Formats: sequence, C-alpha cells, structure tokens
Amino acid sequence: MTVLTETPPRTPSWSLPLRYALREMRGGLNGFYVFIACIALGVMAIAGVGSVAASLGDGLAREGRTLLGGDAAFSLIQREATPNEVAFLRSRGDVSVAATMRGMARTDDGRSALVELKAVDGAYPLLGDLKLEPPMPVADLLARRDDAFGAAADPALLARLDLKIGDKVTIGSATFQIRSAVAAEPDKLSGNIGFGPRFLISDDGLRATQLLQPGSLVRWTYRVRLPDNGTDDRAAQRLVDDTRAALPQAGWEIRTRGNASPQLERTITRFTQFLTLVGLAALVVGGVGVANAVKSHIDRRRDVIATLKAVGATGRDVFAIYLTQVIVLALIGAVIGLALGAAMPFALVGLFGQLLPLPVVAALHPGELALSLVYGLLTALAFGLWPLAQVRDVPVATLFREAATADSHRPRLRHVALIAAVVAVLLAVVVGLAYDKRVALAVIGATLAIFVLLRGVAAGLMAIARRLPRSRITMLRLAIANIHRPGALTPSVVLSLGLGLAVLVTVSQIDGNLRRQFSAALPEKAPTFFFIDIPSSETDQFGTFLRQIAPNATLEDVPMLRGRIVAARGVRVEDLKPAPDAEWVLQSDRGLTYAADIPAGSKVVEGRWWPKDYSGPPLVSFDKKLAQGLGLSIGDKVTVNVLGREITATISNLRSIDWQSLGINFVLVFSPDTFRGAPHTHIATLTESGSTPQSDAAVIKQVADRFPMVTSVRVREALETVGGVVSNLVLAVRGASAVTLISAILVLGGALAAGHRHRVYDAVILKTLGATRARLIGAFALEYALIGLATAAFAVLAGSAAAWLIVTRLMTLSFAWQAGSAAGVVVAALVVTVGLGLIGTWLALNQKPASVLRNL
Repeated sequence: MTVLTETPPRTPSWSLPLRYALREMRGGLNGFYVFIACIALGVMAIAGVGSVAASLGDGLAREGRTLLGGDAAFSLIQREATPNEVAFLRSRGDVSVAATMRGMARTDDGRSALVELKAVDGAYPLLGDLKLEPPMPVADLLARRDDAFGAAADPALLARLDLKIGDKVTIGSATFQIRSAVAAEPDKLSGNIGFGPRFLISDDGLRATQLLQPGSLVRWTYRVRLPDNGTDDRAAQRLVDDTRAALPQAGWEIRTRGNASPQLERTITRFTQFLTLVGLAALVVGGVGVANAVKSHIDRRRDVIATLKAVGATGRDVFAIYLTQVIVLALIGAVIGLALGAAMPFALVGLFGQLLPLPVVAALHPGELALSLVYGLLTALAFGLWPLAQVRDVPVATLFREAATADSHRPRLRHVALIAAVVAVLLAVVVGLAYDKRVALAVIGATLAIFVLLRGVAAGLMAIARRLPRSRITMLRLAIANIHRPGALTPSVVLSLGLGLAVLVTVSQIDGNLRRQFSAALPEKAPTFFFIDIPSSETDQFGTFLRQIAPNATLEDVPMLRGRIVAARGVRVEDLKPAPDAEWVLQSDRGLTYAADIPAGSKVVEGRWWPKDYSGPPLVSFDKKLAQGLGLSIGDKVTVNVLGREITATISNLRSIDWQSLGINFVLVFSPDTFRGAPHTHIATLTESGSTPQSDAAVIKQVADRFPMVTSVRVREALETVGGVVSNLVLAVRGASAVTLISAILVLGGALAAGHRHRVYDAVILKTLGATRARLIGAFALEYALIGLATAAFAVLAGSAAAWLIVTRLMTLSFAWQAGSAAGVVVAALVVTVGLGLIGTWLALNQKPASVLRNL
C-alpha cells in the first residue's frame, strides 16, 4: 500500500536559524553582557566622534559666511591692494578692509606686551556682530579724540598689564585709549593662531603707529559681501574666478564662504581621523571580548548543540544558528552605541553651548551612524567567526565531553577565507575613508603586529612557566601551574589587557614628550627672543643696540620676505598632488630669505650651494623632505609670488634643516640677487643663557623704547601658547584612549568570568584536599600578578616603540623615554588584573563544595 504524503513547504533558509537563535535568547543575555558592552562602547566612540565632527562641519558650513566676514576674502601679505584691484572688488559688492600684524603695547610706566593688532575700516563687520563690553558702536569705539585713537582690547591684555577701561597705551608712534573689551569677534576663526591678545584699532590708528614700513609683516584682507541676490556658493566661486582672470598677478590668497577656515577644517578632519582610529582600537580590543564571549557561550551550549546534531541538524545549521545569534547580539550592542554616539552633539551643545568657541549644529547624521554600525558588525564577525567555525565540524561524541578534554578543531578553509574576507573589508573601509591613509595603514599595521606579538607573549609566558623548576613554595607552585595548565586564562588576559595598555603607553609617552619639548627642553637651546619687522635701514643700528644691552648674548639676523608658492615644475599649485605631510607649504604664504652662505642649522644633502659672488638667474635651496613630498628634485622650477610679482627660480640644492633648534631657518632660501630692490624687513634672534623673566622684561622694554616699530616675541611665552593648544589636544586624545582602556578592562572581566567555572572547580578540589582560603587567594593573586606584569612589560615596550616612531618620524621631534608614565601603566595593570582576578577568586571560594561535587 502506497502512502501519499504531502511535502511541507520549505522554510526560507534564513528564517530557521533566526527562529532558533531568538528562541535560545529567551532565557536572557547572561554571558553576553561583556560582548554587548564592548561593541556598544566601540560603536559609541566612533559614532560620537563622527557625529560631533559632522555637526561641527555643518556649523562651519552654515556659519561660513559670518566666520569669513563676507562671501569671499582676498588676502595679501606685505602690500596693500592697488586702487585698480580695490575698485574691481568694490564693483562686485560691499568691501571691508582689515589689516593684521603684531606690535608691542607699552604703558606709561614701562610695562609692555606683544599684541595682535587688527585694524578695520568703518564697514567692519560686514556680517555678524562684534561683541564689546561695554557695548558701543564701532565708529565711536575707534574714533580719535584729542591725542588718542580708540581701541578695544582682549581681556587677557587688561589682566596682563593691569589695565582698565579708559587707560592708554602706546603702540609704535601712536597712543590708544582702551574704550572697551573684545568679548567676541565674528571672523576670529578665519584667522591664524595668535601669540598675543587681540588689540582692535582703526585703519587710521594703524597708519599713525608708523609700523607700516616697506616689507613689514602685515596681512591685508579684503572681504566682499555680494548683493542679496547672489549670496550662494556658486556666486562666490564666480567672483573668485572672475578676480583671478582679471587680476592674475595679484598673488591673492583667496577664501570663500565654503572654506572660511581651511586650516581649522583640516585640523578637525585630521583629529577626527585620529579619534576614529582610537575608537577602532577600542572595537578591536572589544573584539577579543567578542571572541571570548562566543567561545564561552559555545562551551555552555555543548549539550544543546549535541542535541541538535543528534536529531539531524547539520554542522551548517548549527553554524548558521549561532552566527545569527552573534549578529543579533552585535546589533543590540551597536544600537546602544549608536544611540549614545548620536546623542553626543546634543549633549555637547546642551551642556557647553555657551562656552564652545566653534559653531556646533546638533543634528543626527545618518552617514556617520551607518558607518559606525558597519564597523561594529564587521568587528563582531571578524572575531566571532573563528570560535563559531571551529564548532561546526566537531563530532557529537566530542561535544558531550568536558571542554577541557575537547580537541581543538581548525576551521575549514572556506571559513578561514570568510574570516579573511571580513577582515579585508574592515581594513578597506578604514583605509578608504581615512584622511591620511599612511597614518591609517600605520595604525592598522601596528594593531595587527601587537596582536600577533601578544599571542607570542602569551605562548612564551606559558612555555616559560611550563619549564620552570618545581618550586617548594606551594602558592608559587600553584600559580605557575595555573599559568600554563590546559584551559589557562593566560592567552585571554594577555590579549584583553595588552592592546589597551599599549595604546595608553603610546599616548602617555607622546604626551610627555610634547610637554618636554614645549616647556623644558627646547628653551634651553632655543633663542630667547625673536625680533620681527626690523626695518632694513636700521638693521645695523638695531644689532649694535642689542650687543650693548646684552653683551653676552648671541645675535643672528637675516632678511625676510613673505611669498606664496604658486607653481612647481610648471604646474600650478591647484593641480599639484602633494604628499599629506607636505601640503602645508602650499596652503598659505611662507617666509622667504636670500643668503650667500648656508644658513646655520642647515646642511646641503643634494646638489651644491651657489658661490658667494653668484649673480646669475634666480636659484633656490629647498628643504629635502618637503621637496620629496612635492615631487621636486634638483633642476626643477619653483615659482613664488612676492609682493604681487611672480619669480621663478631653479632648485640648486636640497637641505636638511634642524627645525627643532627654533633658530632662523626657511623652507626656501634664494640666491642673493633674486629680490634685489624688493622692500623687506629683517628678522633677528637673541640667544642669552641664564636669562630670567626680569632680564627678559628689561630687554623688551629697552627695545620697545628705542625701536617702537620692532616687535619682540619672547620664545618661552610663544611656546607656552602653543603648548596650551597641544595640551588641549592631548587631553582629548587621553579621553579617547580611556575608551580603549575601559574596553580592555571589560574584556578582561569577561575573560575572567568565562573561566569562572574552571576556577570554581579548581577551588573546590583544592579546598577538599586541604588548601586554606588564604593560600588559594595568595596563589591566584600571584598568578594574576605574574600575568599582569608580563603584559604590562610588553605594553611598555610596544607602546614606547610606537610613540618613538610617531614623535621622531611624524612629528620630527626628539624622543625621551618617560619612565614615570611607564611605571604608572605597570602599576595600573597590576591593580586592574589582580583586583578583577581576586574578585572572581573570592566568588569562586564562596561556592559550597558539596553542590559542585554532586554535579561533577
């Protein structure tokens, strides 16, 4: 008799694993909290950094017109625009003119300070509001009354010179009355970093100072506000194109509303990339927790897996079920991280909106959030596939045995290929979206190398422990045995903590070296003062005067002009594709000089220096590293625009330059006759050993009294200004690296939790055999201390090596190992490792032997 059966409809291949995966998770997420926390933390870091950066970018774009002070800004260095050039700009819209330069403000009783002068006309500001305290119209603020011009000063200057509203100061040959304090400038972010407080004056006031000498380092900026019917990016770009076509030789540095502060935008982009890489490091560290959690979960579900296989489930089915579970759990963690990261811009604006110096527009950024989700899922898959793939081909009989006796199965080639493909996609996304691909590759390479080395450290530590002679001290013997026994926690602990500590060491070593460079080491050999804007006609008198007031100091002075590289190898700079570390030399005007002899601090490494009596076509000496970044070699042509005139010179030689000495040096040094007849000033350095703040103040006062047009810059104060900026950046990096360390601690806790069952088993057996609680605690503490010490030692070595490469290769500074920070990391590692280990040990010791022995 034939029985007819109806074939049931085939369930879609994806629904069965999903149904079983969700069914298994009904009992809760026990064992996966570290998994979820690691993914959430890494995704939060990346999503938060990306969202804040995007919100800041939106703010800069939205406020670009106000930040720039117009729809377009045209800048010239050392010269004013000609009447024809100004007339052309005025024919296209409203124009406001501003001049910026440095000067020395002096009080009647001899106190003085470096200030950043900003001279504006009556149209300033074209856009935005100049906030003054007390508020008043700009015209009233800057108007001349009796013998004094009006001015507004940064509150920092008032505090430094103990001034109040209504007091007078002298700058150059003019007297100014401070009538208000500058609370906020609408276009401040479009300027460069200042080494002194702002001092706002009128155009007439600047001219009365007599600081505007031929060749003075003054920047003239002409801001143009287009008519209301043409205030968009395309109209601004048309203005730029028309200006370049009509005035091709002007030598403008041009910005539009779309790139109001390109240097700030580049800095934000680079810093965002770095913080994103740190977030990825946190994800990678968390990936170890993912692998530990998946392995632990598989160990706990051996009976379930065995049952599934026994009733007909294939290895592919088991793999699909638990892979689906990993993806679902990764999504849970990623969603938590996305929510926290997306909230960061809103929290930042809500908590610090009034204090932020940058315009942040809080909003959701789907692109950044989606990228963070991709990072989180790819990381979970990259680390979770290996333990999942291993269990696919394990026989049912093996699954019923204890985990400690199970054989290790290498995944099939197809699974190894799948893991490699996931890792390749992750790396491609990281590198492809990086601003500086070299840095991204370096970070990725270092991370992979550290992972491989950490595996080696764990294996080496276990091998050493295995070969050590048997100790007579019970606690030490037990600790050493625990390090190398089957199922030991050594690999998990070393991997969990090693990378996080290595990142922390790297950041702390870089931090310490930057602080050393900017606060202690450099000023000992750097000049004490820089003097700028020394008129060429008074160079000899100025040198004689300095030798009189500082007879034991070393004086060096050179001529100086400002110019912009506009072409190289016959290619305009807009079409050049420089290396990332050479871009800066093309982005603005540079200091130029001419010399018959090789400058101090320079060494010719390729080509030959010109003869002292050389009088032929213009030649130029170029910094070798920058020349390589621009693709230049000896014999190539370089064109610079100086004072509106384009000069083409041939590269005669390449130099290596000791920038760290802070002496006078230039990227480009020209042959002596190149700038014959061009108006220019001189720059000088004074190096005085054993100088004190009192002696420095005396030099500044005497120079300001005798040469009021010369600006004195005390090097230590300038370094402190830069050091403050660096300190803020390092603080942000420390905060980001803390995320990595938190991930490492979470992973370490997860690894210890995963081994808790074995610890309970060991503790019960040993207690049954007569071991005391104190002896067991001592043995386990010693075990964790030895593992933590070995991990910390590796982290110090690896992190110090990474910091050395970054400081010496990328920052081109000297490196000094910071023993204090390294010792702090070692102590922290021991405290964390032993502390978490003892918490787990204490819980294990509290288990009743009878209940555990019954279930053996």
